Amino acid sequence: MARTDRALCLDDFEAMARRHLPRPIFEYIRGGVETNASVEDNRRAFQEYAFIPRSLVDVSAIDTSVSLFGQQYRSPLGIAPMGLSALSSYRGDLVLAQAAALAGVPMIMSGSSLIRLEEVASIAPQAWFQAYLPGDGQEIAKLVDRVAQAGFTTLVITVDTPVAANRENNIRAGFSTPLRPSLRLLLDGLTHPRWVCNTFLRTCVKHGMPHFENNYATRGAPILSKNVLRDYSDRGHISWDHLRTIRKQWKGTLIIKGILCKTDAATAIEIGVDGIIVSNHGGRQLDGSISPLRVLPEIADTAGHIPVMLDSGVRRGTDVLKALALGARCVFVGRPFAYATAADGQNGTDRAIHLITNEITRDLGLLGVTRVQDLSLDCLRRIPGTFG
Repeated sequence: MARTDRALCLDDFEAMARRHLPRPIFEYIRGGVETNASVEDNRRAFQEYAFIPRSLVDVSAIDTSVSLFGQQYRSPLGIAPMGLSALSSYRGDLVLAQAAALAGVPMIMSGSSLIRLEEVASIAPQAWFQAYLPGDGQEIAKLVDRVAQAGFTTLVITVDTPVAANRENNIRAGFSTPLRPSLRLLLDGLTHPRWVCNTFLRTCVKHGMPHFENNYATRGAPILSKNVLRDYSDRGHISWDHLRTIRKQWKGTLIIKGILCKTDAATAIEIGVDGIIVSNHGGRQLDGSISPLRVLPEIADTAGHIPVMLDSGVRRGTDVLKALALGARCVFVGRPFAYATAADGQNGTDRAIHLITNEITRDLGLLGVTRVQDLSLDCLRRIPGTFG
């Protein structure tokens, strides 16, 4: 496996994953949509803020802990939901869940996963489950019931996928769901034998052909098929009424993910959600959608006491601090953890969490702040001449 102990920051894992993964799978993780405008702007938004550090502050004891929904976490950082994690790394969802539990940070399991949600709940009961809503009301109710029966207490509803995105990069790289057997796919596998043996074949031998397990209450399509198509239910008619119905049915913590408009945030709060994740899906849905960091302050102001979180474009501890200063309670990271897990399984994931949580602690000290709760707009200044 890759020497992930040599990684010095989250960006270092991308090159390791590129060498290890077949091109279609790597590009599925890396790519955004169309021109990648949103992917690029997600990073640019963080660069448009500068810190104003305070001097001669006693920072010998720094507290990075944060409380969310009655649970105490060691760091204001979490693992974002990532589909097909078990395709890029052997039993990837379980690895991510175990690493998060060990580090004391939240982890959100993706609905587009290849391991049954019941398995993850059995080894990481504090994990959150993220659902893509089926197009049928009865199927939604069945899925919500299944999540509750599995033991999850936090349900995340992603709302920024009303139609399928135009991910041209997937087509160019030969990626599809399900993957279709072809000479090109075979050659990609032959040139990455460690992935074939240690991830794909190992999974097939021990657990059978991976399927989409959690989009519905029942099993979905296999990950490799010549003829079967993945069932994308029509989500175009899903409305706030569906969220109201879910709120009545779901007795645990309910979070809505994919909010970029303060009016939508206000509607979600009126319905009774317990938290909001400001997100543009890592730039993987609507190309040109605004960076979550740019609208975070107004959404946090609208939400009041309701916890607001953020994902999309976070790569460094300084990014986390900027988001917290602008109103986020917790910040989620996706792609770098996918790369780290693909490159070196549990060791890679542990290393990635260690690196960025250490950055958070170090950066707080350099900023002259001893508790994440004390971060505020006073710590930041927008660089003149930048967006907005």
